[in-house]
Amino acid sequence: MSSSEIQKTRIIHELQGFIRKLLQDPKILEQSLDIARRHLSEGSREGAMARIANEISDTTSVHIPEDPAEHSEADKLFLQVLKEVIDEEQALY
Repeated sequence: MSSSEIQKTRIIHELQGFIRKLLQDPKILEQSLDIARRHLSEGSREGAMARIANEISDTTSVHIPEDPAEHSEADKLFLQVLKEVIDEEQALY
């Protein structure tokens, strides 16, 4: 198995674990969206993703490392999707 295949397999396993956690506690999605809305609407988007990650870790069963350099691919993907959803919501208004 090549290193890229190993990397893809690892990412898939991370995402499976993350999705499992979301299905076990559906409130995580609502809480995460509320957190992202609040931080992304505060004006300064610089550092917003780190603040979002920290608050999600503090208030839900999802753990995202404080240091963005330590974020897994699943962490990065989740945060990016949250941002995209909020941006799309705001574009509708």
